[in-house]
Amino acid sequence: MSPDTADKRTSLLVWGALGIVYIVWGSTYLAIRIVIETLPPLLSGALRFAVAALVLATVLLALRGRTVLRMTLRQAGGAALVGLLLLTAGNGMVSVAEQHISSGLAALLVASVPLWLVILRVVARDRPGLLTLTGVLVGFGGVAGLSLTGGDAATDGTGITIILLASVSWSIGSFISSRIPMPPDPFAASAVEMAAGGAGLLLIGLAAGERLDPAVVSGRSWGALAYLVVMGSLVAFTSYVWLLGNAPISLVSTYAYVNPVVAVALGALVLGEPVTGSMAVAGLVIVVGVALVVSTERRKKAVPAAEPEPEPAAA
Repeated sequence: MSPDTADKRTSLLVWGALGIVYIVWGSTYLAIRIVIETLPPLLSGALRFAVAALVLATVLLALRGRTVLRMTLRQAGGAALVGLLLLTAGNGMVSVAEQHISSGLAALLVASVPLWLVILRVVARDRPGLLTLTGVLVGFGGVAGLSLTGGDAATDGTGITIILLASVSWSIGSFISSRIPMPPDPFAASAVEMAAGGAGLLLIGLAAGERLDPAVVSGRSWGALAYLVVMGSLVAFTSYVWLLGNAPISLVSTYAYVNPVVAVALGALVLGEPVTGSMAVAGLVIVVGVALVVSTERRKKAVPAAEPEPEPAAA
């Protein structure tokens, strides 16, 4: 194979994987909304991550053998903690919040995660650049606009509060993931995170009084749950990990402001969710702020001393 042919093939693979991350992660908000139509939000999340963890661990063992899952107790504990923050608290609260707000509004508010990460850096006595801080101010202006006006007349403050707490939890999990002991293999780490996250959701769901009655669950909800397991938790994550090693991080990180646009469009097209003028303007402000933060930070991280990329903020 000639170098030109190899480059073209790699380019096609990069854009194919990026398309998967764009569309699939953007569509998970819609899928969650369909799942919770007839499934309890926390127990459905527990099922999603337990099955995904089992499948991923089985594939890893089959392809690489037992050594891929070897890790110290501290590394396993670190991955479990990250899983509880990202999946139990972060993703679990997204599912609960979507009982009160539209999937598109949820995605727009979750897009604030890169902004919260900058705030956490400031707390940790890091000094982001002026353009980064400008992007944070712009983005949080959009978050404030959405929080104060809501997406539509049916939106209540409960859902907005829960989704903002989910964003903060996801940000903390992403922030500490590169600062605590973690399994050396990212796929093994993901399996532990999903197992811990699923266990946390199961315990909290049962304690909250949720019960799973298969007789009342629609085929539509089962199908959406299967989509989240296969496409959201396995295919898209695998594509993201591959992209980190084969594409510029400045290109990969564009998912952060493409996903909410995809989510809003799918929510409007499939479920007929309203997109008001105030929601569109505030959402655009958030996307612009996040784009400014991401583009500025990626230029800084082009140097060899760059920190590892945190896990993506996806549902």
